[in-house]
Formats: sequence, structure tokens, C-alpha cells
Amino acid sequence: MFVRRVALSVARSSPARAPIAARTFTSSVVRRDAKAKPETPSEATGMAGLKSFSEIKTMDDLLAPGAAPGTVPTDLEQATGLERLEILGKMQGIDVFDMKPLESRKGTMEDPIIVPSFGEEHQIGCCGAPVPDSHPQKWLVVSRDRPIGRCGECGNVVKMEYVGPQDDGHGHDDHHAHADQGYVHPYDGEPKTFADYIKPEYRYGTP
Repeated sequence: MFVRRVALSVARSSPARAPIAARTFTSSVVRRDAKAKPETPSEATGMAGLKSFSEIKTMDDLLAPGAAPGTVPTDLEQATGLERLEILGKMQGIDVFDMKPLESRKGTMEDPIIVPSFGEEHQIGCCGAPVPDSHPQKWLVVSRDRPIGRCGECGNVVKMEYVGPQDDGHGHDDHHAHADQGYVHPYDGEPKTFADYIKPEYRYGTP
């Protein structure tokens, strides 16, 4: 009798606990279809008729397809000309305009720093060589007629390498001179400047 009472008191004092449900284990498999890497800009963007960088042959290939009505156009949909050429090049990992910094060494007359240029004339800024910012910015004007430029402050020598379209010889407005002139297009009757009277031995002298 006494044992029964003790058992009842212990049962009443212990809190009731809900039975623990057994945890179930399930596994699921997700199927992923591996797709091939897109080879063309049309496959990468989903835009039909989009030409790749290697397919650009004429200026008409750099016209934008435009955006769908009621949508905001992206740069790829509305860019034209050189901007579009640069975007298409970046999509394929090509630096069209070669924007990497120039060499940090000091160029010499025997081994100048080469600067590619698509135009007839190029302006190159020099702020010191081989230590950058050692003097204020000096602008060197180089051209196809005079490709070499030398900084009068530090003596750094740069050379323009023309990589643009070559003359086909069929144009009638070709004013390109082969003489040592101080400007790119010395038209007949154009006034001369002091650059026309500098002796060749003084032009690239040591500063």
C-alpha cells in the first residue's frame, strides 16, 4: 500500500512529456542539364542577330539592334560605332584600345617606348621617367610624319606606331606629307611655325 502511494506521488510530480516522433530521412536528386558554354554573343545574351567581334567587317556591322518597345535599352542594345566595338571586344576578353599603362622604364632613342595609334596624330602625356610624377605633365605631339617624341624635362623618348588603316592610293584628298614637318597635314599655303625651322640635330637633343 505504501509503495503504491509513493509511486502515485512520483508520477504526479513528474511533468508530462509528449512522445518524441521519430525523424524520417529522405533524399532527393536534382537533375541539372549541363549546357555548353556560349560561343557567340547571341547565345550569351539571347539577342538574335548579334554579331561577334570577329564578324565585324564594316561600319554597318556596328549598328545597334535597339530595344524592344516599352523596355529600357541596355548599352549593348543601343551602343554604336567605336563604343559598340569596345563592348563586343570586352565580351570576348579583347582590349580593343589597349588601355593598359605604358612601360615604366625610360625610353631612349635606341629603345623608345612604343605607343600604338589608330590616328594620324597622337598626343602623349609625360609626367616623368623612370619615376612617375617627378615633373609636371608635358605633352608630346607625335605623328606619322614625325613618330618620335622626346620629353624636354626628363628626356623620355616615345615612338608612335601607326596601326590604323593604310592608304590605298585612290583618294584625291590625301594631304599626307613625307617631309619632316611640324604638323600632320601641311597644306599648301599654310603658315609655317617655329617647328619648321628647327634643325634635325637640335630636335631630339639631350635636355
